[in-house]
Amino acid sequence: MGLNFDKKLIGGICVISFFNRLMQRYLPDPFLFVIILTLVVFGLGLIFTDSSPADMVQHWGGGFWGLLAFSMQMVLVLVTGHVLASSPIFKRFLGALASTAKTPGSAIIIVTVVSIIASWINWGFGLVIGALFAKELAKRVENVDYRLLIASAYSGFIVWHGGFSGSIPLTIATEGHFAEDMIGVISTDQTIFAPFNLIILAALFVTLPILNRLMMPSKDETITVDPAVLEDASSLQAATVETSAMTPAERLENSWVLSLIVSVLGLVFLFYYFAGNGFKLNLDIVNFLFLFLGILFHWRPKYFLEAVTNAVKGASGIIIQFPFYAGIMGMMTLSGLAAVMSEAFVNISNEHTFHFFAFLSAGIVNFFVPSGGGQWAVQAPVMLDAAQTMDVSVARTALAVAWGDAWTNLIQPFWALPALAIAGLKAKDIMGFCVIVLFVSGTIISLAFLLL
Repeated sequence: MGLNFDKKLIGGICVISFFNRLMQRYLPDPFLFVIILTLVVFGLGLIFTDSSPADMVQHWGGGFWGLLAFSMQMVLVLVTGHVLASSPIFKRFLGALASTAKTPGSAIIIVTVVSIIASWINWGFGLVIGALFAKELAKRVENVDYRLLIASAYSGFIVWHGGFSGSIPLTIATEGHFAEDMIGVISTDQTIFAPFNLIILAALFVTLPILNRLMMPSKDETITVDPAVLEDASSLQAATVETSAMTPAERLENSWVLSLIVSVLGLVFLFYYFAGNGFKLNLDIVNFLFLFLGILFHWRPKYFLEAVTNAVKGASGIIIQFPFYAGIMGMMTLSGLAAVMSEAFVNISNEHTFHFFAFLSAGIVNFFVPSGGGQWAVQAPVMLDAAQTMDVSVARTALAVAWGDAWTNLIQPFWALPALAIAGLKAKDIMGFCVIVLFVSGTIISLAFLLL
């Protein structure tokens, strides 16, 4: 492509190619990754805490089913988003948006911007829309690297904790949160809408599209995908349906009246919800919205159910892997290992570097506790006590943990699973690009905590 960034060498090897080859060679399937992570945490618990092997087994098994509700939510994020995107109306909308991209470079920039905006609104929304939009771009733009397209869509996910659905800022802004006796209630004016946070968001909004564009591989290394492969069978619907020869059951399956009635019920509920709560999105509301729009846009129950059947095929990774992550979280929290990690960073920090080290510690803990709310429950007692002892901003401490949690999601397969399932790729296909984004975004965020 003639870009200087692409041609920089580390030990004579192109940076992007180096990390892509590294991940292709050494990054295992996400299921094997979580197994290895389980064994690593088990060993660390034995070394750095007073837990015995029997204790660690109990912590693991005791936490194994702790994410069942969240796992179902994530399955529905994938399924409802996929169903909505495969509807004729939504496909036309995404197609019209994708038609604005005329070159591979513009496709990379547009998908990154769309993903950042969507993730800022709501993290579940961003995960699904980014991947679906990337697929639509891949169908329309020739010679665009499909791996980078999906990686660019996923890279926008980093901003979610600084946006409307950031679980840590929203938690401490809610009366009755578990740390209220220690810090009180901190409004989002001091976190999500604080100038400091907005500066970080603005810097990433400008940097990430440019960075992703610069990572475009050379023509020889570009990997494209046949647009026909990306077409969903569920989207190939007949224009008209002849019901005269159908059985009563078949007529019900093809009745647009039933779809319309149930869709109206769902949309009326959403009207009352937003009227009473404002534009407050959470995972349940996003899934509810996607579900009933999917029913409406597919028009006939039969088409909707075919789309669901097609979408569920990609949910196997979420279903089988999330319990293992819950087990890891159980070992991290119940053994005290997460607190040990946090205290180690606190001990080497001062009032000037505290928020920077809080950010780094959160990034490391996030590998083992990949849940913003769960991680805050683990780290908050240590970090908030240290912040008050050092007399530094508690609101910025919460943001440091939030940004650390979001930062290493870039290379944590846990969060990438829905996007990868939609795209039909493996984690190792995109992680080489994500590593570069991790380094650059980590530098930007670190400088903000150190200098601003």
